[in-house]
Amino acid sequence: MATTAQLFEEPFDADEYIERLAWRTPGGGSKGGAEAFDPKRLLEEFENHIEELKQLDEKIQRRVEKLEHQCHREAKEFAHKVQDLQRSNQVAFQHFQELDEHISYVATKVCHLGDQLEGVNTPRQRAVEAQRLMTYFNEFLDGDLRSDVFNNPDKIKEAADIIQKLHLIAQELPFDRFADVKAKIASKYHDLERQLIQEFTAAQRRGEIGRMREVAAVLLHFKGYAYCVDVYIKQCQEGAYLRNDVFEDTAVLCQRVNKQVGEVFSSPETVMAKLIQNIFENKLQAHVKEKLDETRHSDVEQYLKNLYDLYSRSTALATKLTEFNLGSDKHTFLSKLIKSIFSSYLESYIDMERDYLRTRGAMILQRYYDSKNHQKRLIGTGSIQELKERIRQRTNLPLGPIIDTHGETFLSPELVVNLLQETRHAFERCNRLSDPSDLPKNAFVIFLLLVDHLCVEHIDYALEIGLSAIPSSDAKNANLYFLDVVQQANSIFHLFDKQFNDQLMPLISSSPKLAECLQKKKEVIEQMEVKLDTGIDRTTNCMVGQMKHILTTEQKKTDFRPEDENNVMIQYTTACSKVCAYVSRQVEHVRKSMDGKNVDTVLTELGIRFHRLIHEHLQQYSYSSMGGMLAICDVAEYRRSAKEFRVPLVLQLFDTLHALCNLLVVAPDNLKQVCSGEQLTNLDRNLLHAFVQLRVDYRSSRLGRHFS
Repeated sequence: MATTAQLFEEPFDADEYIERLAWRTPGGGSKGGAEAFDPKRLLEEFENHIEELKQLDEKIQRRVEKLEHQCHREAKEFAHKVQDLQRSNQVAFQHFQELDEHISYVATKVCHLGDQLEGVNTPRQRAVEAQRLMTYFNEFLDGDLRSDVFNNPDKIKEAADIIQKLHLIAQELPFDRFADVKAKIASKYHDLERQLIQEFTAAQRRGEIGRMREVAAVLLHFKGYAYCVDVYIKQCQEGAYLRNDVFEDTAVLCQRVNKQVGEVFSSPETVMAKLIQNIFENKLQAHVKEKLDETRHSDVEQYLKNLYDLYSRSTALATKLTEFNLGSDKHTFLSKLIKSIFSSYLESYIDMERDYLRTRGAMILQRYYDSKNHQKRLIGTGSIQELKERIRQRTNLPLGPIIDTHGETFLSPELVVNLLQETRHAFERCNRLSDPSDLPKNAFVIFLLLVDHLCVEHIDYALEIGLSAIPSSDAKNANLYFLDVVQQANSIFHLFDKQFNDQLMPLISSSPKLAECLQKKKEVIEQMEVKLDTGIDRTTNCMVGQMKHILTTEQKKTDFRPEDENNVMIQYTTACSKVCAYVSRQVEHVRKSMDGKNVDTVLTELGIRFHRLIHEHLQQYSYSSMGGMLAICDVAEYRRSAKEFRVPLVLQLFDTLHALCNLLVVAPDNLKQVCSGEQLTNLDRNLLHAFVQLRVDYRSSRLGRHFS
């Protein structure tokens, strides 16, 4: 049966159970085992095992019935016990209710008795206290203080309580009858008050927090309590300011005193507030006055730096002090303290800032021009100057003498950095020192000064000088440095724009001054763009004029009508070579001087004028067969230079010009076919005819007939 019990282990599987039983039976395993398969023996084993299972089932069934019977019996017994407990619980609950009612009755009686006793005891205590005070009052009346409480130094606390009450009583007595006793009580009152303050001071020096707390509690009801606080504040500052950093010393002092104040005084927030007020009105105010007054009239730059530093450190200190308990509105309290120190300085801040920036900017500018040995020209203003500007824009003619600046742009990165640095510091000071309501207005003042110094006095002046230095279009070997002016002016204006966005915008973004600043910036940009456009246009004309000069001096009529047509060794003419080299340099110059879409715009205009020049130049000559081939080679070289422009329109123009030059060499019979080609079919027939007329053989009737 033990074996059978093992076969029933969980998890039970009937098929596996049969397999395991057959495997344990000798001769019952699968074929190939140690013994041959014996079905009879396996059947016999199964029958015996079935009998065992039946016996096991009967045994288990009897056990189950026995356990069920036992369970029913125990359930009935448990139910009886629960019923008995419920009855006992009901009895106990009734007893508890009775006890609760009895306790409530007794408590009511006790409270009533306590009220009666208090009603009797309170008048009695008052009478005893009154009698005791009358006894002490009689001693003052007799002038002989016999009680030990007034003569024993150890009972100063009790004496202080008595004299404080007697002092209040004496205030109500008529002066004419009790003048003498009132004077004695007042004298004793002040004497005890002085002794208590001395005791508090001595305890503070000894560091006895417990004694300080005890004496402060007694003095709380005396008029001298405020003086006690003053003494404490004065004494706790002794030796606290040994370093040069008054702000750091103040923070350390308040951190140290804060815990002690909470242990000594009943209203620590009042004492801490008074301590901080005392520090601000004495130590900090004296420190600020000393630092600022010594530089206010002698060194304005240092004065502004000191004002910014002192105000910043004061506000930082106030932020640290907010962690202490200073009352309900500590932020307003600290703000008023700072305002009381700096109000007189902040009222005149923006005027001094404006005067300093105006003087400093003018000095930086003058120092730069002095370093260049340059005397600034007066740029005209008013209607005459405006008229000149309009004429110059329409005609590109220089109005006035041309200035030779020897390549100097009169734009200085160092000067710009200095101006922007000064303005950045000014914006930082403005943000810190200006009242919130005045901040946008003050920032606008600083911005106008920056515009005047940087944009008008420096950039605009350099553009004016640059325009005046641009030579006429027929000048020879001209130094076209205006593109360098353009490059530096753009770089400088990017720095100006960055400061506008990074430092000015946060100060004015939510005020009406934003629109004024944007409008002013727009006016400055437009004024600069007009002069830049004018200068670039005139410079482009000069470039074309230089190309024209090269072509005029280097191109010979015999280049396109060689004497020996069979012995031409060159690939393109000298004039073409020099023009292409010059064009390459100018294209590179333009790319270095400009950025973004401006590069394509200027190169497009230069390319168009370059094409027009070559087109008109080629029409000045007549071409033999070999000369036409040289012209095609020249145009091919011009087209290679045009590729450097990276402008599709320019390349297209030179492709068309190259196709036109084919008319100079094509056989007469093929003229119509070439003119009908893709690149020439849309051109004006007069233009095509003009190119055909350049051929030396044009006058032959055959050529004219084929073209017509």
